[in-house]
Amino acid sequence: MFDVAAMRLTLTGLAPATVVRPGPPPRRRPRVSVVIPCYNYGHYLRSCVDSVLSQPGVEVDVLIVDDASPDGSASVVREIAAADDRVRAICHDRNRGHIATYNEGLSQVDGDYVVLLSADDLLTPSSLARATAVLEQHPEVGLVYGRAVAFSADELPPARTTATSWTLWRGPDWLTDRCRTGRNPLRSPEAVMRTSVLRAVGGYNPELPHAGDLEMWMRAATVSDVAFVGGADQAYYREHAANMHLTSFQGGDPKGVLVDLAERTACFDSVLGGDPRWRALHDLSRRTLAREALTYAVRSFEWGKAESWPVDELAAFAADTCPRPALAPLWRALALRRRVGARRSRRHPLFLPGEQVHKVRARVAHRRWQQAGI
Repeated sequence: MFDVAAMRLTLTGLAPATVVRPGPPPRRRPRVSVVIPCYNYGHYLRSCVDSVLSQPGVEVDVLIVDDASPDGSASVVREIAAADDRVRAICHDRNRGHIATYNEGLSQVDGDYVVLLSADDLLTPSSLARATAVLEQHPEVGLVYGRAVAFSADELPPARTTATSWTLWRGPDWLTDRCRTGRNPLRSPEAVMRTSVLRAVGGYNPELPHAGDLEMWMRAATVSDVAFVGGADQAYYREHAANMHLTSFQGGDPKGVLVDLAERTACFDSVLGGDPRWRALHDLSRRTLAREALTYAVRSFEWGKAESWPVDELAAFAADTCPRPALAPLWRALALRRRVGARRSRRHPLFLPGEQVHKVRARVAHRRWQQAGI
């Protein structure tokens, strides 16, 4: 066991986890299949593929699927595949969309483990060896991830490459945390799945184009345990305006907040709805998302944006998602701010303490995510 008392403090209020020291590298060289979907990312592709082919301690095979990129990415894909027999290429003659592209690639993998890596992202040195060490020593774990380093410049920031701990959750416990936060703690390139688990849960849901990753990880947690590699950085996540997984509700679009909430609600409904085993968690997830909607509505007054934000729509979403009595304090807070008015609510002394509480909670949640991956 490793510093369990300290980690219990880190995970206070969330589901129990077991924290252990990292084990030795696997005796064998496990095979990892890496699917790289590409759309107009040919200029990033060589660096992405190099970050995979240079991984020590594992056997890798790469499948690049170009979704009819109009920028000539397909020629780059073919050149890379021709230069290394560990790389295969599929080039669409018509655009099929990112979900169909993901699923096509994932359906063809045959390694022990699988990674879906966008062509604009990269793996950090030895990340696959660190992830597969967990999976090899803990056959009950079907999904392992770590911290992803966000970057936007051409030069990569330094990455931590020494794991200091493994955090292990029972699948239902990790799933409970998702319902309590309503959030996806993974960016995607840092996730490694056991291929047998992928086969058990199926591919991406085409009806969830913006929350497909979250639904995939949650489905994995219904059939296997989940692990987090602490202390090391497992992938590089590129932030730019053209991210394949960037959506209209990111970047401060107030109407997009509603799209985000609706997508995540549909995600939790898809995984948990209709199954009596998960009824309590399903109710918890809807309460969490309704609380988030009401919090946005309340905070829009504190930000001085209530006149431009969809406050009525957020309130309607909350009312439709969760019974009002369950969130009575937030409903009262919203009613009070409406009485005070949009302009007077900003910097109103009555509301300043609440604003500070929100900021503290956000900082605590961010620190917990950095340290423990949840």
